[in-house]
Amino acid sequence: MTFIDKKKALVVFSGGQDSTTCLFWAKREFEEVYAIAFNYGQRHAVELESAKTIAETAGVPLQVFPMDLISQLSRNSLTYHSMQVDRNKPEDTPPNTLVEGRNMLFLTYAAIFAKVHNIHHLVTGVGQADFSGYPDCRNDFIVSLNETLNLSMDYPYQIHTPLMWKNKSEIWQLADELGVFDLVQNETVTCYNGIKGVGCGECPACELRNKGLEKYLEKKENT
Repeated sequence: MTFIDKKKALVVFSGGQDSTTCLFWAKREFEEVYAIAFNYGQRHAVELESAKTIAETAGVPLQVFPMDLISQLSRNSLTYHSMQVDRNKPEDTPPNTLVEGRNMLFLTYAAIFAKVHNIHHLVTGVGQADFSGYPDCRNDFIVSLNETLNLSMDYPYQIHTPLMWKNKSEIWQLADELGVFDLVQNETVTCYNGIKGVGCGECPACELRNKGLEKYLEKKENT
């Protein structure tokens, strides 16, 4: 079994709730933490400004790379601002917020960056407990990509997905345990319309986030 040094980790970071929670999880688990973010023309690009602020608060070096090619390859409501965001998940197709190949590309570019900087551990906030129809959030995909990256670059990686089996309520709980509940609540951008903190309250991302928050606060109050 190949020994993998556990001193350094690279977090795929966006400035949203999930990746921010993962950033502070990584700070707890690793000695050195770095972050990488991508500007792919997302309608909620304001999240990158939050990412810079949060990374600075956390004392984590952040690199932001352009990846607007995604918007030329795939039509979706996150990069085509004239397209209305699906309010409800279609029965037989993924929602139009799916950016095809996004997590695969992000993790692949992160892996290249990591190898150059002698980092073996990659951290991402994907999860399938609150599955929204995104195939690249599934555990099977992450396990497969991990092996593919190891083979393609002849370099041992370990992809960590601390939120894989957590629902939104449990993600709020983890943020609280990490001591960053207020930061996540007030400074992150999850909203597809780019509204920081509580968001617009109407898009699918806000609905999922706010329902999880209500559930967690109710649970906390009763324990």
